[in-house]
Amino acid sequence: MRRRLRRPHLPARLPVDPYVLALLGTVGLAALLPARGQAATVADGAATVAVALLFFLYGARLSTREALDGLRHWRLHLTVLVCTFLLFPLLGLAARGLVPTLLTPPLYSGLLFLCLVPSTIQSSIAFTSIARGNVPAAICAGSFSSLAGIVLTPLLAAALLGSSAGGFSPDSLLKIVLQLLLPFLLGQLLRRWVGGFLVRNRQVLGRFDRGSILLVVYAAFSAGMAAGIWHQVSVPRLGALLAVEAVLLAVMLLVSWYGARRLGFGRADRIAIQFAGSKKSLAAGLPMASVLFGAQAGLAVLPLMLFHQMQLMVCAVLARRRAAQTEPAGHGELPTGRVAEVSSAVQHPSVRAR
Repeated sequence: MRRRLRRPHLPARLPVDPYVLALLGTVGLAALLPARGQAATVADGAATVAVALLFFLYGARLSTREALDGLRHWRLHLTVLVCTFLLFPLLGLAARGLVPTLLTPPLYSGLLFLCLVPSTIQSSIAFTSIARGNVPAAICAGSFSSLAGIVLTPLLAAALLGSSAGGFSPDSLLKIVLQLLLPFLLGQLLRRWVGGFLVRNRQVLGRFDRGSILLVVYAAFSAGMAAGIWHQVSVPRLGALLAVEAVLLAVMLLVSWYGARRLGFGRADRIAIQFAGSKKSLAAGLPMASVLFGAQAGLAVLPLMLFHQMQLMVCAVLARRRAAQTEPAGHGELPTGRVAEVSSAVQHPSVRAR
């Protein structure tokens, strides 16, 4: 009897994120019909309010009790934080040697900002579940990273990006406090009263999240069109940026996987560390960029948007390979039915946008 060769298992389709397509459509709209004059003032004001509401909702949704329960696995969470807020920024600083041969200064600022953004939550959980990793650890690690990013990302951007992100001027720090920190803390304080409402209306609020970010992107790219920053970007520069980001993602995937093994973590924990420690949140980064970069935000978020789609495509394939290599039983895994449920959920834009 002839033995059939087994073909490698690949996903039915690569996850081309519909939400990323919506973001690109918004960029195209801003390029063709940018907000000018009074319309620009209205768009900027609406984007400012939207960012404040987003961070209020982030604060109101984060369960303080669940976060404190997750502290018991502090070594894993600390490892993810080191990947996100130490190794990524160090690689970003090392990429400065690529200016101006491969990257223009504005594109490099966007690349460095990408390295400072917190990790994802939903998509890290989904990919960890598909790969049969430690799902509870991924939940806590993503939550801790997002919480830490509200403070660390603006401060690191101010320290490392200097004048391109507003520096440590009183005006920029006041914007950070009023638009990011204060709404988040207010959400935490009011969570006791509004948490139930948010749970009952999470689908509607999810649409508000995505719509608010589209508004922020439109305002940012409209300001970029008015400032003429798009004349600084060429097709070869974009190709170089994609190549640099591919190397960045590959390095972090390898370091997070083999570094976690050297630290003595089991396979399920290593899977959670790899997916939480190598990914960056588009949903958190876009509103932060609008506060930190002002009129330059359009070009500054371009590297993050490209990296977001790249990490989804690569991690979708990697998660399925990890699942094929992992034994069915292990620490932190979900039942087979739940894995299939999360696998399909990762295709939803509200999951992948984080």
